[in-house]
Amino acid sequence: QVQLVESGGGSVQAGGSLRLSCATSGYTYSRDCMAWFRQAPGKEREAVAAICTGSRSTYYGDSVKGRFTISQDNGKNTVSLQMNSLKPEDTAMYYCAAGLRGGRWYEGFRYNYWGQGTQVTVSS
Repeated sequence: QVQLVESGGGSVQAGGSLRLSCATSGYTYSRDCMAWFRQAPGKEREAVAAICTGSRSTYYGDSVKGRFTISQDNGKNTVSLQMNSLKPEDTAMYYCAAGLRGGRWYEGFRYNYWGQGTQVTVSS
């Protein structure tokens, strides 16, 4: 059974940093993409970043480019999201996703597996 477990969320002031981690079990991250999405209350889910093994490429949503960095640690089967220069509008529940079934990295419905989420709150 595949499980994704996020950690690292919390509360921080604007301009601060947080590092999220997604630990996987029962899942081999070998020829796939893993991604981070977020959803704020009353808003649609937003694609934040993805990392794909095949092309060894990374992708970012426009709102986080230059501030967030996604990385992988295959030895630990973990994907991390380093978030710098945080803004109040980054406040959301952040979810890890894996198992992209073709399509675009930012299309959430194409991912097979999801974590339970970790809350990030940025105060002004």
